[in-house]
Amino acid sequence: MKLVDTSSWVEYLRETSSGPATRVEELVLKGEATWCDMTLVELWNGARGVREQRELTQMEKEITLLPVNTGVWQAARRLARQCRDSGLTVPTADLVIAACAVEHRIALEHCDEHFDSIMPLAEKL
Repeated sequence: MKLVDTSSWVEYLRETSSGPATRVEELVLKGEATWCDMTLVELWNGARGVREQRELTQMEKEITLLPVNTGVWQAARRLARQCRDSGLTVPTADLVIAACAVEHRIALEHCDEHFDSIMPLAEKL
């Protein structure tokens, strides 16, 4: 199982021929793709047109939703502090998504370079 970040979901939904789109497609086909409410909010906020909205509606029935529970919120707060202390300014949504992956002990699929700096800090939580 992998928590797929919004950045990789967008590549998949836009049907690009990128590495992230291919990786997400493999995860979906194997039933190993997951998301959380934060990624869903970002995806619905950026959904283009009826086709993407229809796809998201269908995918919500099939993709595993990881809960953003109290442990995730606590981890996100600790991660925010660690990032700030390391000189990183990170969007709140990305803090929550990274914390969700760590809290549920699964890897994060992404194509957003700043996660390369965030995840080593998150894994120390």
